[in-house]
Amino acid sequence: MSERIFLSRPDITELEEQAVLAAVRSGWAAPAGPEIDAFEQEMAERIGVSYAVALSSGTAALHLGLLTLGVKPGDIVVTSTMTFAATANAITYTRATPYFVDSDPVTGNMDPQLLHEALSELTEQGTPAAAVVPVDLLGKTADYTQLEPICEEFDVPILADAAESLGATHNGRPAGSFGKAAVLSFNGNKIMTTSGGGMLLTDEGDFAQHVRYLSTQARQPVVHYEHTDIGYNYRMSNVLAALGRAQLSRLDEMIERRRCWRDRYRDFVAEIPGVDIFGGTDEEDNCWLTSIIIDPSTSNLSADTLQAGLQDANIESRPLWKPMHLQPVFSGQPGKITGASQRQFESGLTLPSGSEMSESQFELITNALSRIVEQFGL
Repeated sequence: MSERIFLSRPDITELEEQAVLAAVRSGWAAPAGPEIDAFEQEMAERIGVSYAVALSSGTAALHLGLLTLGVKPGDIVVTSTMTFAATANAITYTRATPYFVDSDPVTGNMDPQLLHEALSELTEQGTPAAAVVPVDLLGKTADYTQLEPICEEFDVPILADAAESLGATHNGRPAGSFGKAAVLSFNGNKIMTTSGGGMLLTDEGDFAQHVRYLSTQARQPVVHYEHTDIGYNYRMSNVLAALGRAQLSRLDEMIERRRCWRDRYRDFVAEIPGVDIFGGTDEEDNCWLTSIIIDPSTSNLSADTLQAGLQDANIESRPLWKPMHLQPVFSGQPGKITGASQRQFESGLTLPSGSEMSESQFELITNALSRIVEQFGL
């Protein structure tokens, strides 16, 4: 059997190897160090915000962002149901209640109309939302043109989950620059990686300072160890920041590589009835992952069948995120649900999309897809 083709492997070159080696040899192998400072500055400049705080994960960034917004036990935080569990998990870390809003039928991102209905109903019930956490799905930003005025109407701050959208834009404005603050993820399968890691972005100095304070065990600025708040060990290491700086310098070329696969997948499925690229147009996406949607009313091919066929060819694929309101751990949580995200989950499949993927691997994928499709007479 041929070597397995993965969904999105880290794209690491000699440049990254040299950067990590230099960081280790510099003597700054401990968590703090000059690479972190430089990484934060370079990322803030890239996004166009004033402050960045490098952290151990995107989940850590979400957690500290919510705490810094003042979210507390018993509060309600509204978020997208179509997301990875980390978004909802971070809300539960604060002992707040996640309130799930369903997807726009085309993009999969938070439906603005449903958000307005949710905030209105929560306010009328006397339990206004403490924060809104929209999720940028698979490289496409949420519709902040609509979301921001809605949240302003109800005086609710936005913490933007941009874990999947670094390098994307919305109306020309970079992902990560929306809301009171935004978070990024540098997990191993993301558009760029620091192995693990994440970052919080904001224009507010006090906000960034408080996140940095909490991320270093909430130590007071005295000679001995003094603590007046519960803190967390959430800071990024200097060595991983060096890896991040090298990756950031290559970000645009990695995005273009993924965009190339997106364009070619789009051309490929255009010939298959009932199959389309998920998410609509992608001019401002970072094309992190390319997913397809199979219309069950016009195709006898299913996402499950297609995934099984790719698995037989040793090619990794994955359904879209299973919505949070369908997850057993979040069963019974409140929300504004239409069924859009469930339909997307049941009919969607994500295909290998990594910037490190070779031309020969892409050919193996399309050949396998063609064989499966032909079996169904499409």
